[in-house]
Amino acid sequence: MPALTGRITYAQVLRTPGAWKFYLAAAPARIGIAMTSLGIVWLVHASTDSYAIAGTVTGGFAVAEAVGGPQVAKLIDRFGQTRTLPIILLTHAMAMAVLIGLTVSQTPLWVLVGAGVLAGGSLPQLGAQTSARWAYALRGSGLLSSAFALEALSTSIAFLVGPGLVGLVSSLWSPVAGTALATSLLLAGGFSLVAQRRTAPPPALAGQQVSSSALLHKRFLSLVAATVGIGLFFGSMQVSVTAYAVERGTPALAGPLYSITSLVSLVAGLVYGARRWPMAVGNQFVLALSVLTVTTMPLLVVNAPWAVGIALALPGLAIAPFQTLSAVMTESSVEPTVLTQAFTWLNSGSAAGIALGAAFAGRIVDANSPHYGFAVALLAGLLSVLMATVVRSTGRRLTRVGL
Repeated sequence: MPALTGRITYAQVLRTPGAWKFYLAAAPARIGIAMTSLGIVWLVHASTDSYAIAGTVTGGFAVAEAVGGPQVAKLIDRFGQTRTLPIILLTHAMAMAVLIGLTVSQTPLWVLVGAGVLAGGSLPQLGAQTSARWAYALRGSGLLSSAFALEALSTSIAFLVGPGLVGLVSSLWSPVAGTALATSLLLAGGFSLVAQRRTAPPPALAGQQVSSSALLHKRFLSLVAATVGIGLFFGSMQVSVTAYAVERGTPALAGPLYSITSLVSLVAGLVYGARRWPMAVGNQFVLALSVLTVTTMPLLVVNAPWAVGIALALPGLAIAPFQTLSAVMTESSVEPTVLTQAFTWLNSGSAAGIALGAAFAGRIVDANSPHYGFAVALLAGLLSVLMATVVRSTGRRLTRVGL
């Protein structure tokens, strides 16, 4: 392991044996995952001409992904990535093929929802699996936080590229092509990751604990609660930014405005992950979420588009550091035999929070104004800070990651 100073280069991280191979192998899959949900909206709406039906099918997909993801991850922890992932990928591909086939014929809603549920429940969380590989390769190393920063970066890029790509293909070619492309990218990246056998974490040995009950302790549950709070933040921000743009008569402004936060987050994540920070990890976690909350406050009062753009940039400073820290703290808070499950539960918590935040903020905005939706985001930030404080008070093991 190379000697570490205050400054870390990402080249040091990628020089870990096999690291750049599995990191790049998963890149197409990340983009495919980011495309899938919106692709289903395009697919179902094109065949039914109903956004209500499309939303219902996509909602079933999202709920199944959030609930089923940790169960799939449990199998991966138990039997290993190389044995389990091919079966899961093929199951998901078949579910998506069934969904595509159903949309070209007159199909009852409950059948479409059932296909969406099967597709969501079988969607593998490749990010959790690459994070588990980083943890296996760098456990106990100061490089681990930078590795998780790379993960956050790749996920952010995927969700910048994926939705736009599926929208472009679906509108210029066909919704079937958009959904098929999303599934193809997921399969290509997933099977490429399977081929990287040397870097895969070993499956649990006979008699080792792989039950989800191993995650039922205060520290990890508080981490999940913090990610639910961040999901509430994202969900309410998406609705509020869109409502602000529509209220001004410039709906096309919503996308560029919302992307400002993501772009700033990319830069902040790169800067954060390139250094070793002297502050204790638990304190960093509380600080990042406190910054996120405080920087949301200007959105309660600004009105001009340029001012809203600047205000939306500020929370982006804390998002990527939060994502990196939550991964680092999860790795140091659970046993290796349930690590994939743990990372997947973070994803599920965030997804559940986004759904709840969007629904709640939507009602608030309908009855008032977009600024009230930003107030919901502020309250979500405060909830996350509270949970982060609980994590800090119980996170005595966090010092071992070398930050």
